[in-house]
Amino acid sequence: MCGIAGIFGNGWKPEQLEAMAAIQKHRGPDAEGIYINSTKVAGLGHNRLSIIDLSDAGRQPMKSHFGNHQIIFNGEIYNYLELKRELEAEFEFRTQTDTEVLLAAYQKWGAGCLDKLIGMFAFIIWDESEKTAFAARDRFGVKPLYYHQKTDGTLFIASEIKALHAAGIQRQPDEKMWATYLTYGLYDHTEKTFWEGVNSVPPGHTLLWKNNKTEISCWYDIAERVGDEYDRRSEIEVRDEYFELMKDSITLRFRADVPVGINLSGGLDSSSLLGLVHAVQGADSDVKAFTFTTGDENYDELPWVKEMLAKTNHPLIVSQLSPDDVPKLAAEIQYSQDEPFGGMPTLAYAKLFEKARENGVIVLLDGNGMDEQWAGYDYYNSALNGGSPGVIQGTEEKPVRPECLTPEFRNLAEPLEFPNVFTDKVRNLQYRDTRFTKIPRAMRFNDRISMRVSTELREPFLDHRLFELALRQPTERKISNGTRKKMLREISQKLIPEKLSESPKRPLQTPQREWLRGELKDWADNEIKNAVSNNFAGWFEKDSVLDSWKKYCRGESDNSFYIWQWIDIGLR
Repeated sequence: MCGIAGIFGNGWKPEQLEAMAAIQKHRGPDAEGIYINSTKVAGLGHNRLSIIDLSDAGRQPMKSHFGNHQIIFNGEIYNYLELKRELEAEFEFRTQTDTEVLLAAYQKWGAGCLDKLIGMFAFIIWDESEKTAFAARDRFGVKPLYYHQKTDGTLFIASEIKALHAAGIQRQPDEKMWATYLTYGLYDHTEKTFWEGVNSVPPGHTLLWKNNKTEISCWYDIAERVGDEYDRRSEIEVRDEYFELMKDSITLRFRADVPVGINLSGGLDSSSLLGLVHAVQGADSDVKAFTFTTGDENYDELPWVKEMLAKTNHPLIVSQLSPDDVPKLAAEIQYSQDEPFGGMPTLAYAKLFEKARENGVIVLLDGNGMDEQWAGYDYYNSALNGGSPGVIQGTEEKPVRPECLTPEFRNLAEPLEFPNVFTDKVRNLQYRDTRFTKIPRAMRFNDRISMRVSTELREPFLDHRLFELALRQPTERKISNGTRKKMLREISQKLIPEKLSESPKRPLQTPQREWLRGELKDWADNEIKNAVSNNFAGWFEKDSVLDSWKKYCRGESDNSFYIWQWIDIGLR
């Protein structure tokens, strides 16, 4: 897990590349490397977090000794050992890294190597012979990649937006994106970012820079891979295949030369993760488990977590978020995210990663992805019955307040019509949440909070083999008699007690709404007033914002999403 940065074109300065690398040092504190080719057309910068092959042989940028290529790579290729065995008849490997395997795979298969990869990745390969830069991002966008192209064709590309700004790209808000976010609650749904001229390489896409021109191409779309036909095999066949894939996914993601831990909440997905760790490592597994609390029994899942771990050898390490933590931590996370983020659950999760690093755990696994695979959110069931397919939180109460924006600003907003790529409603919602809403947001939040403290987060349930198999299943295998995640619950009975496999979904929550009108009211008040008075003041109807805030404090609204939107702007 690392930070990558590149500049391609004419007229740029080495100091720009150095600044890009310096500002991403938190992503890789173990080593820093810079490569600039002889004609100063290409520059690569890398910050290394050592996970596999901790020796200096794994430093980047890495030059191919069997070709004229340089690579910078962020992520992990979990099946690198299998690929290495496939390639070693043609390539003599000099390191134990997955980076060298990726470079060899690209030299043998070109962009076709991407389909062979099981992993999370963003990488850039400079071809000195062809004078081209090739970049790619993994299927679900677990690892980030942002770029800006100047009018003269010079390309700047990096793991984080702040690195582009550090290189001198103007930091100017994209008002259309901000208006869309404040009007419709949409974010991370497009390649556009909240900053003018800065785009994200979409998940499952490649970027090719050649002759000062940039081409973006899709290499992976889950709807195309799955197709519209259902899997008509027996349920037992599907369950057995899925279970074996789950175990393989966990096994691959324990490949590391540093300690690996697990993140636990008290729900089905987290319990399944723990059960799979035991299925793979045995009942004596003693990897460290991490969870967070807020001290509010209405939200905390610590009793569930302790029950899960009661008969295991896992040390439990608890991180607590308190109201006193929020002001300072919110400012730090706002800086690390570059764009709006999801409120206090993200802060609580950030504290968990701090605790992991303090305890010497560099890699953590968690359970993202099962709700999207198996229709776990409440609005999936609601949508089947003609209800709202909630874009933001699946809540009945309106989560945004567009009436608090000036008409001119509000008119900049663009609603998004999500594509219907399948013939059934549930799979279209699954595709929406995977490609445009839930997964993109979670991956951005989680990447920044983990890398902020130089830790690596791995997502075993975001293995494309699991996702594709789940999406091929008909609706009745996902939702039955109002019970969501039907088949996953049946599979999980092999792993966890029935009480846990049958437990209802509980959203990962914090007492955000209570704290904002309680212990944190003065802080929230100050940030909201700052939002309507700072450089973004022209976006808001000030009196309307302050009136809505007062109503919220009086308990006339229980949805704090729009309150956090305003606080986030006030922090900038």
